[in-house]
Amino acid sequence: MIAPGATLGVLGGGQLGRMFAHAAQAMGYRVVVLDPKDGPPAAHAADGHLRADYDDNEALAELARRCAAVTVEFENVPADSLAYLDGRCRLAPGPDAVAVARDRIREKTFLAERGIATAEFAVIVEPEEVARAADRIGTPARMKTATLGYDGRGQAPVAVPGEAEAAFRELGQVPCVLEREVPLTGELSVVLARGADGAVTSFPAVENIHRDGILDYSLFPARVPGETRDTAEALAREVAEALDYQGVLAVELFQTSDGEVLVNELAPRPHNSGHITLNACVTSQFEQQVRMLCRLPAGSPDPLSAGAMLNLLSERWHSGEPDWLVPLRRPSAKLHLYGKEPSRPGRKMGHINVLDPDPGTAAQEAGAISDELG
Repeated sequence: MIAPGATLGVLGGGQLGRMFAHAAQAMGYRVVVLDPKDGPPAAHAADGHLRADYDDNEALAELARRCAAVTVEFENVPADSLAYLDGRCRLAPGPDAVAVARDRIREKTFLAERGIATAEFAVIVEPEEVARAADRIGTPARMKTATLGYDGRGQAPVAVPGEAEAAFRELGQVPCVLEREVPLTGELSVVLARGADGAVTSFPAVENIHRDGILDYSLFPARVPGETRDTAEALAREVAEALDYQGVLAVELFQTSDGEVLVNELAPRPHNSGHITLNACVTSQFEQQVRMLCRLPAGSPDPLSAGAMLNLLSERWHSGEPDWLVPLRRPSAKLHLYGKEPSRPGRKMGHINVLDPDPGTAAQEAGAISDELG
C-alpha cells in the first residue's frame, strides 16, 4: 500500500484530474500533473505541473521519478507513453486495459469475443468494406470513428444503406465501426473500482439523459427495476474482470425496449455520470480512484442520498458569467466549477449535484435551476 505523504501522478489536466487532485490531497497525498497545456484545470489544484507532451520521455521519466504511482484522467495518452511508465512506477489502469478502452474496434471485438452483449457492429478500415458492412448491419445505424470520439463527436448517422459511404467520408475515412441502432428505453452507466486483488466495488447504476450527444442529466440511482440494475452492475463487473482491470472503470450501457442491457462504451477512468458520487455517496469515484491507485481497500460506495447531476456546458456563458447564487441559494444543490474558460461550444465547465430522497424530484429541482440560470 502507498501511504499518505507520497506523491501521485496523473496524465491529463482536465476536470477529472482536478477532482482526483482534490480527493488525493484531502487524504494527505501530493499530486503532480503532466499536461501539455498552459494552466489546465488540474494544474490549478495540483502540487506540481509538468508542462510537456505526453510522448516526451524526459517528462515521463521525471514524473516516474517524483511519483509513487501514476493514473490517467483520459484514455488518449499514447500507448508507448503508458508502456514507458509501466516499467518505472506503479500505473493503474495498466496499458493493456487502456488500449482496449480507447479504440472502439478493439473494445467491441474484445467484448464480442467474450460473449458480452453489445449492439451489432461491423469493422471498417478500408473504403471497400463500407458497402459490405452496411449490407450486414442494416439501418438505422451509426458510423463511429475507432478513436478520438467523445460527446457525440466522431459519429455520423446512417439512416439508409446508401448513406454509409458518405458517413465514412465525412469522418475522414479513418477506421470506424458501423453500429446498428437499437430501440432504447434508456441509457445507464455503472462506475466501479477494481483493486489489485481483484475485489470489485460498484456504485449503484446511474440513469443518463443526453442532449446532442453530450450528457445533460444523470439520475442516481437509476429509476429502473431492481433486476435491470442488477444486470447492469453484473455486466460492468464482468467487463472489469475480463480486462483484469485495476482502477476506476465506467461502463456505459443501453437499456433496450425488449428488456436487454447492452454494453455501449468503456471509460478507463472516473466518468461524467459518476460526479453525483461527490455528494451522494460515502466515497466518491475520485477517492475510489486514489484508493485503487495506492492499493488501499475500496471505500464504501453506499448512497447517502439519491440525487441528480446537471452538466454545465459553455453555452451557459453566452451572455456572461451565470448567476451562481441561483444554485447556491438552494440548500440541496452543490455547485462544482472546473476553472475553465468557455472557449468552444459544448465544453464541460462544471456541474451541479442536487440531493433528494427521490431522484425524480432531484431532477425536477435541477431542471428548475437550469431554467433559472438560462
